Amino acid sequence: MKKIVGKKRHSIRKSQVQDLYDRLALQIGQSASLFSTEIVEILETNADVSIYLVNKKPLLMDAGDWVFPTLKGALQFPFPERQVAVDAGAIPFVVNGADIMRPGIVTVSADVKAQAPVQIVDERHGKPLAIAIALYDGQAILSSASGKMCRHFHHVGDELWNLEF
Repeated sequence: MKKIVGKKRHSIRKSQVQDLYDRLALQIGQSASLFSTEIVEILETNADVSIYLVNKKPLLMDAGDWVFPTLKGALQFPFPERQVAVDAGAIPFVVNGADIMRPGIVTVSADVKAQAPVQIVDERHGKPLAIAIALYDGQAILSSASGKMCRHFHHVGDELWNLEF
């Protein structure tokens, strides 16, 4: 990901906040209520993603087709939906921005959909390590034996994580 620079930052209307939470609920269901607050700002960036600041923290991102928590959001408000758990051998690769390959995947939640964002978590502690885009549905991932299953999108230490505004 290229260097992300914030262009504009402003508060959004209550109707836009409700639309944001409705779109978030499509991805993570009832857990969207964890992120609800009255004060939401949008940070427009030079990248393909807009960042929503919830209580002045970059907790949500909008890629146009979907709204999903950033890694900071997933760490601050853990949610059980859309999880792909990886084993200890895959963790060093995931935290450095690698795509998720089938041999490293241990479990996949049933709500994982193709071309939708997922959180990549550590199998032992359940801590989010990265946000990725699933290339297949959950059952298809589990039935596969090899290959790339999720495309990396955001990890600890990348431009989105280190975003300053």
